[in-house]
Order: sequence, then structure tokens, then C-alpha cells
Amino acid sequence: MSVAQKLQSLKDSLKTSDRMPVVFLGHGSPMNALEETPYSRSWAALGRALPRPQAILVVSAHWMTRGTTLVDVSKLPKTIHDFYGFPEPLYRMQYAAPGAPEIADEVIALLQSHHAEGDDTWGLDHGAWSVLTWLYPEADVPVFQLSIDMSKDLDWHLEIGRTLAALRHRGVLILGSGNVVHNLRTMRMGGRPLDWATEFDALFADRLAARDMGALADRKGLGSLLTMAHPSIDHYLPALTIAGAADEKDDLVFMNDSIDLGSVSMRSYVFHG
Repeated sequence: MSVAQKLQSLKDSLKTSDRMPVVFLGHGSPMNALEETPYSRSWAALGRALPRPQAILVVSAHWMTRGTTLVDVSKLPKTIHDFYGFPEPLYRMQYAAPGAPEIADEVIALLQSHHAEGDDTWGLDHGAWSVLTWLYPEADVPVFQLSIDMSKDLDWHLEIGRTLAALRHRGVLILGSGNVVHNLRTMRMGGRPLDWATEFDALFADRLAARDMGALADRKGLGSLLTMAHPSIDHYLPALTIAGAADEKDDLVFMNDSIDLGSVSMRSYVFHG
């Protein structure tokens, strides 16, 4: 099947729908999956408010690849407990949502210029299921993940979002999961927000609200603040992909605009309209 035929198949396989929102959630500690917290309560409320999707495409900070963009094509994605040192009940949690292999195949075609390939070995990491368990607790919406290519610079991930935006008209909820600030080296239990963490979080919010997406992907312009906020850039990239999937027709709503543990921003946002 040619690329053009695959893209037509994508249009045929998903019903035309009202334009879906795009969502970025700061997921923070895996314990938010297990405990009722202000963050998990907000995710549950968001799930009730969102239009029901036909499928969910998750871009998680915890599926990192190099040189390729992988798309999960499994029929029944496994629940991955990709953390250690947490209470045993967290490791028993399962999120048994079905996959969406046919839609995933078409997304591979959509992202051919981004070296997309199918993968059936990953599943749902905690960046995905820790929030989905509150958004859609019945696990009855098909879900599949997209990896983040760590070999590409920031603007590449904005462009991925722009390309994926076509899915919004086909009932697919594009969900990013990471953190706007994520520096575990400086994390402090019960600590007040560090000044540089607050500064980067505010800078990100200001640029996002101004729709200055290019500034969010400008390493030189972000300077040392970006390095402090993200010693590794993995938790920032999903935020860029979701920003890229938005446009000037969207309204922007912020959620959970707080710094947890001193250096982890829980800022979340929804573009809709």
C-alpha cells in the first residue's frame, strides 16, 4: 500500500469529529497514579470534561529512542513499571486498555519524513498509564504511544506535533506527558520551589500563551535556564510536541501551575477550540 493510500485509509478508519483538544500533563511522581492528590483529582476532572476520543496517542517522556520515531502497534499494550523503590501496590497496577494498531500503522505513514517505524515491544510506560488511570479509569479507549527521538533537536519535536495535528479532526486525543521543569538532581522533599525552576516555568508559560513556539525550541535563547530545568531533555520534548499540534484557533487553559519537590513543574495545559 502506498503512502497516499495509507493516509486515505487513516481518514476512512476514523470518523470525522469535532476538533479534539491537545493536552500536556505534568505527570510528576509515579505515586500520583496510586494516590488521590490535587494532581490526580485534576486529571480525573479533565477526563470528565474532555470530549470522548476514538483513540489516544500518547507522547511520553519515558519512551526514548535515537535515530527513529517508534509507534506502538501492539493490540494489547502491556503496562510497564519503569521505576524502582516505590511501594509494592504501585507495581501491581495495570492499565489494560486495548491498542490501536490500525491507526498506529497510518500514523507511521503520516510520519514517514520523521523516520517512523512500528514497534510491538514497548506498551504503556508510567508516563502514559499514571495519568490515563485517572483520565479514563475504565481503560476502554484504545491507546498507543509514540517515542521521542533524543537525537533530534527541539524544533524537530515541534514539527512532529504540527504533522500529528491532522489527527485532531479524526477523534484522536494527542496527549503529552512529561514535565516543563524536571531536575531530579535538585529535588527536595517538601522543599520550596527553587528560583530558577519558577523562572523557567513562568518563561515557558509566557511564551506558550504568546504562541511563540519558536522561542520554546530555541536552545540558545533559553540558555542556562533550560540546562538547569532539564539536565536531560526527555521530559521537555512532549511539551513541545503538544505545543506544535496547537494553532491560533485554539484557546489555552493552564492546570496545576505549581512546582513540586522544589524542581519538578506540574504545569499542564490544554489547547482547545
